[in-house]
Amino acid sequence: MSWTDERVETLKKMWGEGQSASQIAKELGGVTRNAVIGKVHRLGLSNRAGSGTTAKVEPKPKPAAPKADAKPKPETKPKVEAKPKPQEEPEPETRVAVMPPRAKIIPAGQPLPPQPSANEISPEALAKVSEIEKKAKRLSLMELTERTCKWPVGDPATEDFWFCGLPVQAGKPYCEAHVGVAFQPMSARRDRRR
Repeated sequence: MSWTDERVETLKKMWGEGQSASQIAKELGGVTRNAVIGKVHRLGLSNRAGSGTTAKVEPKPKPAAPKADAKPKPETKPKVEAKPKPQEEPEPETRVAVMPPRAKIIPAGQPLPPQPSANEISPEALAKVSEIEKKAKRLSLMELTERTCKWPVGDPATEDFWFCGLPVQAGKPYCEAHVGVAFQPMSARRDRRR
């Protein structure tokens, strides 16, 4: 669509009548409301706050040049008093948030980093996990449901990778044994940091 002289005249006429940009766009056809608004601004039409007619922007009159026979007045500079400088206060100590290091992304086929050591997980939980993994259903990703344990076992880059698949504990994504490993009480986590 191009802005022909006829379409521009229709736009000016309807804008002057107080029609909305949407109404003008509908009347013209093939243009959007935003295109009408853009053209109105480029044409320098008024925002119709008052009379409803187009406003012509007139250039501001330039100040008259001083007469040649008039004597210029000497310029006087206003006196600027020096303000006393406030005593500089020491800048407050800034604290920088230290973010924990992000876990590295391991490309497929690379060995996984060592898992938590046995002293970080209780021996009872480890024994329970090893027993459960013997009974696990060994599901693939596509076989998982809301009711199956989603605990991953093995390296995802190998064919020997699977999910536990046993029934989940209520409100958790894992079976009872894997919940014991995944969700440790606060006291156990605090003790590990020391």
